[in-house]
Amino acid sequence: MRVLLGTACIAFLTSTAFAEDIVGTWRYIDDKTGEAKGLVKIEKQSNGIYAGTALKATPRPGYTPKEFCTNCPAPYTNKPIIGLQVISGLKTDDHVSYTDGKIIDPVSGKIYRLKGKVSPNGKKLFLRGYFGISAVGRSQTWLRVE
Repeated sequence: MRVLLGTACIAFLTSTAFAEDIVGTWRYIDDKTGEAKGLVKIEKQSNGIYAGTALKATPRPGYTPKEFCTNCPAPYTNKPIIGLQVISGLKTDDHVSYTDGKIIDPVSGKIYRLKGKVSPNGKKLFLRGYFGISAVGRSQTWLRVE
């Protein structure tokens, strides 16, 4: 039993020690259809906080991406979506779990609280946008663009 527990602890510590952080370009996926919606580039700012900028919106059959954030509150109102900082304030202590962020949905104009977790191999980013408590929101899995 000790050997099994020790092996599990080593596996957990190894996976978190080598987890990549979220800096890079991510393909975000529609949580309802499973189709790619666009690209976001996440960068670490000089203060150690992470922010993400919309790089591209992907047209899909029956959907033409909006160009401007028309329903968004100030300071986002009527700003072009491409180049818009859609993620702000994400913090981490372990480069696995991220908290205290905000994300704007440029289509609805709503701003959600944001938390996330990166997969051990660094290829998937699991995000949860929510109001108030995490149970009231939606989840998306983003894929790292190589």
